Amino acid sequence: MKKFPSFLVCLITITNFLYSQNNQRLKVFISVDMEGITGVVNWEDVSRTGKDYEYFRTIMTKEVNAAIEGALEAGADEIVVRDSHGSARNILPELLNKNSKLIRDWSGGYMSMMEGIDESFNAVIFIGYHAKAGTPDAILDHTMSSRNIIDISINDKSMPEAGINALIAGYYNIPVVFVAGEKALCDQVINLLGTVETVAVKEGLGQATLSLHPEVSRELIRKGVKKALLNITKFTPFKLNPPFVLTVIFKDDALVYEKSFYPGVEKTGEWQLSYRSDDFLDVIKAFSWMH
Repeated sequence: MKKFPSFLVCLITITNFLYSQNNQRLKVFISVDMEGITGVVNWEDVSRTGKDYEYFRTIMTKEVNAAIEGALEAGADEIVVRDSHGSARNILPELLNKNSKLIRDWSGGYMSMMEGIDESFNAVIFIGYHAKAGTPDAILDHTMSSRNIIDISINDKSMPEAGINALIAGYYNIPVVFVAGEKALCDQVINLLGTVETVAVKEGLGQATLSLHPEVSRELIRKGVKKALLNITKFTPFKLNPPFVLTVIFKDDALVYEKSFYPGVEKTGEWQLSYRSDDFLDVIKAFSWMH
C-alpha cells in the first residue's frame, strides 16, 4: 500500500477538520403559540369558533415562515415546527415553508409545547408567545392550558410558558436563541434567560393592543432569527440546579383537590400544590398532570 508523505497526511487532516467545522449541521426547533401573534387581542381571535380565527391562523403561519426563512438564511438544514396552541391544529400546512416539518395535534405525551425536542437540535425559537398569568399590560396573559392557574414556579422562579419550555430545551443542552411575541413576554424572557434575541410585535394598552403591521413583524422576525443563529455561540442553555421544586397556585379549590392525587404531589398552601424531584423530566411529567 502506497504511503502518503507525512506533510500531506497532515494537510489532509487539517483540511478535513476545517471542512467539518464549516459544515456542521444546524437543526432548529420552533415552538409556536398564538396569543402572541401580531394583532391578536381577544380570545375569539385564537378560538376555532371565532370569526377572525382563520385570518389570524394565516398570520400565525406567515410569522412561522419568517422565522424559517431567517433560519435558512443562517444555514439551517433541518427545521421542525411544533404547533403549540389550543388544538395544536392551527398552522396551515399548505402555506408553511416546505423546508420544514410540522408536528400537529397532541400525542398525549408530557412534553406538550416542546414535543419533538431532543439533544440533536442546536437551537430553539419561540414564536407567538405570551406573558404569564397576572402580568400587567399583557395580552391574553395566562400560564398553560388552564385559566384557573394563578402562578407556576420552579425553584421559586415564577415562569411564563416560555420559561418552562426553555428549561426543557436546557435539559437537552439546547439554548433558546430567539423569542417573538408581546412586549411583556419579551421582558420576561430577557429577565429569565439573559442573552436572547427578541422581537416585540405588540404591546398591551389595558385590554387593547398597539401592534406592528404584520409585514413589519415578519421582517423583524426573519432578521432576528438569522442574527441569532449566526451568533449561536453566545447563547447558553437555561438551567436550574436540582433539586427541582415545582409549585402551582390555583384559583379553583376543586382543581387543588383533583391534582393533589398525583404521586409525590403535596399541598403546600391553601391553593397551592408542590412536587419535588432531582430528575427534571419527573417534574415535567408531574407538571403535565397539574396544569
